[in-house]
Amino acid sequence: MHINKTRFFRQWHRWIGWVAALFLTWAAGTGILVAAREFWGEDEAIREATRDLVSPVLTTSPAAAFGDPVGRAMASAAKSAPGAPIDKIEVQFKGKQPTVTVYTGKPTGGEDRKLVFDANTGALLRNEDYADKPFLTRLHSGEAFGDGGLVAGMLWGFALLLMSVSGTVIYLRMHRPNRTGLKKVFW
Repeated sequence: MHINKTRFFRQWHRWIGWVAALFLTWAAGTGILVAAREFWGEDEAIREATRDLVSPVLTTSPAAAFGDPVGRAMASAAKSAPGAPIDKIEVQFKGKQPTVTVYTGKPTGGEDRKLVFDANTGALLRNEDYADKPFLTRLHSGEAFGDGGLVAGMLWGFALLLMSVSGTVIYLRMHRPNRTGLKKVFW
């Protein structure tokens, strides 16, 4: 009985392992790319440069301290993208060049543009495509392939969990009680 259970777990572990290896290789490869983009990306450089700076705007600052930069940015945004719906606004007070970022949507829904303005002058600094999540992140999670991709992402996570559990079961069943030292754990 014990031998049949061990054989079952080993076979199951091998069969699932081949399928899981494909998904886990995909997840590992795209995960490395996501981490590299995060580590060496522009957003991380700005976070590092401004981490130890103190913001000139406080919670007790007058409304003009945070309202005027947004007002200037919105006036410029009205010229750059007239009538565009606004998804969100981010304000960066710290750093050499404080910015106001306006994310616009499409009139029919969805993301459209990322407009970055100088907080002091309202001048347009950058006009870029905007997606709520970067493509590489959506590729890593499977979301780039729609709902089916997200389900596949959950399945490869579940496959990793099953492989870990079945591998642990196999490892524990192989345990030989008469071993000592490191051979007790690594045989």
